Amino acid sequence: MAEPLTEQQVSAALAELPGWEHAGDAITKTYTFSHFREAVSFMVRIAFSAEAANHHPELWNVYHRVRVTLATHDAGNRVTAKDIALAGEIEQVSWV
Repeated sequence: MAEPLTEQQVSAALAELPGWEHAGDAITKTYTFSHFREAVSFMVRIAFSAEAANHHPELWNVYHRVRVTLATHDAGNRVTAKDIALAGEIEQVSWV
């Protein structure tokens, strides 16, 4: 089972991930694209990274916006190193 990060560890990690916020027991970021196709394409690209990591984010999409929320289920839905690592990978695939 993954160990949840402390509040200080999450804050330090998010300092390296612009736009990500610690909300409740998860980390989240909203991306805005120029149109729907880019937003959906981004979600598909995230899916490949998530599947490879066996760690699946909550994705929310309306038109050209995608909100990504990460928490680790087997750590009581809290933020772990897995979430920080996947957020970093998501940053690499974003077009924003």
